[in-house]
Amino acid sequence: MTDSKGNKKSESSNVDAVDLSTDAVAEIDLTSHDYYINRELSHLQFNYRVLKQAIDENHPLLNRMMFCCIFSSNLDEFFEIRVAGLKHQIKYGRETVGPDGLTPEQILAEIDTKTHEVVEEQYRILNEVLIPELQKQDIRFLRRSEWNDQQAEWVANYFESEILPVINPIGLDPSHPFPRLVNKSLNFIVELDGQDAFGRETGMAIVPAPRSLPRLVRFPDDVCNGGDNLVFLSSMIHEHADKLFPGMDVKGCYQFRLTRNADLVLAHDDMEDLASALRGELLSRRFGEAVRLEVADNCPEELVQFLLDEFSLSERELYKVEGPVNLTRMMNLEKLISRGDLLYPRFTPGLPKALNNKQDIFAAIRHKDILLLHPYQSFTPVVDLLRQAAKDPSVVAIKQTLYRTGADSELVAALVDAARRGKEVTAVIELRARFDEAENLELASRLQEAGVVVVYGVVGYKTHAKMILIVRREEGGFKRYVHLGTGNYHAGNARLYTDYSFMSADEALVKDVHKIFQQLTGMGKALKIKKLFHAPFTLHSKMLELIDREAQHASEGKSAYILIKINSLTDPKVMKALFKASQAGVKIDLIIRGICCLRPGIPGVSENIRVRSVIGRFLEHTRVYYFENAGRPVVYGSSADWMVRNLIHRVETCFPVEDKKLAERVKTELDYYLQDNCLSWTLQPEGDYILSQPAEGEERFSVQQKLLETLSAV
Repeated sequence: MTDSKGNKKSESSNVDAVDLSTDAVAEIDLTSHDYYINRELSHLQFNYRVLKQAIDENHPLLNRMMFCCIFSSNLDEFFEIRVAGLKHQIKYGRETVGPDGLTPEQILAEIDTKTHEVVEEQYRILNEVLIPELQKQDIRFLRRSEWNDQQAEWVANYFESEILPVINPIGLDPSHPFPRLVNKSLNFIVELDGQDAFGRETGMAIVPAPRSLPRLVRFPDDVCNGGDNLVFLSSMIHEHADKLFPGMDVKGCYQFRLTRNADLVLAHDDMEDLASALRGELLSRRFGEAVRLEVADNCPEELVQFLLDEFSLSERELYKVEGPVNLTRMMNLEKLISRGDLLYPRFTPGLPKALNNKQDIFAAIRHKDILLLHPYQSFTPVVDLLRQAAKDPSVVAIKQTLYRTGADSELVAALVDAARRGKEVTAVIELRARFDEAENLELASRLQEAGVVVVYGVVGYKTHAKMILIVRREEGGFKRYVHLGTGNYHAGNARLYTDYSFMSADEALVKDVHKIFQQLTGMGKALKIKKLFHAPFTLHSKMLELIDREAQHASEGKSAYILIKINSLTDPKVMKALFKASQAGVKIDLIIRGICCLRPGIPGVSENIRVRSVIGRFLEHTRVYYFENAGRPVVYGSSADWMVRNLIHRVETCFPVEDKKLAERVKTELDYYLQDNCLSWTLQPEGDYILSQPAEGEERFSVQQKLLETLSAV
């Protein structure tokens, strides 16, 4: 079966058709579990779509390999945070049930089944597709049995000089209990026979692989017959494990990897200093409770059971894999070899005409609002804005929020420069940006040492808004300029993530941003904001109002349409509002990269809602909201996804794109996503996604390629 776009549709659904009569619609219970998808299972679906890119031959071969590794990285975080959270709920009797009605135990059972299937598929793709195709390109991962004499000698020398001095084998006996192993570290369990120098017969040892050593090493060309030849650290340790236990017989050496709970829990009630409390918690992240055990598939059952017992895990948390247990570290592959022909072609981000050859970026912003779409358009103007502000004697103050940036970024260097030049510089740093906490602590220290006023936002509410406010002394008084974004102030991410940057000198808008900074750095009642919507105060209610307004327009026979692009949709109230709008006849397109808990296409409930996810070269990250509004469209960019955490428990901003040409441009770019027929996946009512394919005779249309051609310089 296909829909009007030629997309395949499932022939069966576990959601029954619903009576469309007015009375029946009024009686539909929109809280029914049948209309919602579980958050964690939707998250797994997203990870699976990422893995599927590894077999898509439209991507270059090395990038396909990277998708396979990215899937591992995503799955690591899924276990560290989401699975760990479910297990924590069960352990402490704090089970919560979402709109889908599944209990934590039921969710874990589903995760168990689905994840084992997907991991098995991942290694099948690695071993049967990617490695053979790389070998055809003279890129080889040499097993021990494949080493020639020169290579074996080189490995022996490498082991002696690079591995042996830093490795630390640990025999297990009463005086050497099982060691505490760091989260996600590569380790080996070794079977031994014989007595050591002290007469001990332990029979078993643990060998942690030093984290400082690369997991993948390139053989020198002079010991190979052409091509790129690589060897795993695990192979070298396997080969020379006997050197770690001289005089003993190594009967077997098997790699394993433990994943632990890595979520941070800060008790706000008795916390006096957020930075100090966070530093303390970071130390415990490496040794949280075990949630998953990965082992080589040739590991004997008795050793597997020993490890499971040691970590208090069951068979459900065990993953036997045919290959390296730490595929994430293979992302370094493209740096070890020089094969640009197997990677995406390079491109030069473009610049809008408003910024071409403009030395004074403030003059350009005063002239008209500026909108950039990264990575197709350059992130450099954002950096230049801060650099120019730092050096401009007319600039008196700079304020900025920082979520994921990096202590060594050019933006941070500009803030440091501005502070040293005597300007008033304030940075609102979100220390709790997950997995960037340590880097943000370092960032805070660097800025404070330069004289920047550093605040950590509001305890209990992550500051996720992306804002820069610059105050400049000009003729007639102070003039303020703002930058608002949908993504992070990270130049590296700006080459990989799709995000909008918006720069303006609109008086009402800059006043709103100023008030939000006041709320973040000071104390007092919530201030009245004119143009921006901001969480946790008005954003949630305004989104509901805008959705309801479209429903009202549709019921009155006026034009009504909703087009939303976000990363995740989990908020129950928003989903119910979308259901009601669909029932009223509003056509709704949702472009949601990751988690979507709403079931589309249910007659009488969501038959007017389509959901698609786009996965490709760039990580889709823009958050954009479009409402038809009876022929008077309104467009917003935002830092917020439609999740409870964003709309209720974070500081977020949502800004209007009021310039007519810019708003029309955003709508055109969103329409490209609806035209895509090769990167987009359509969500079915039962929760599965189906990859869109060109219809017979139809040309391939890639939204990302179209935006590259439209906006980039090359």
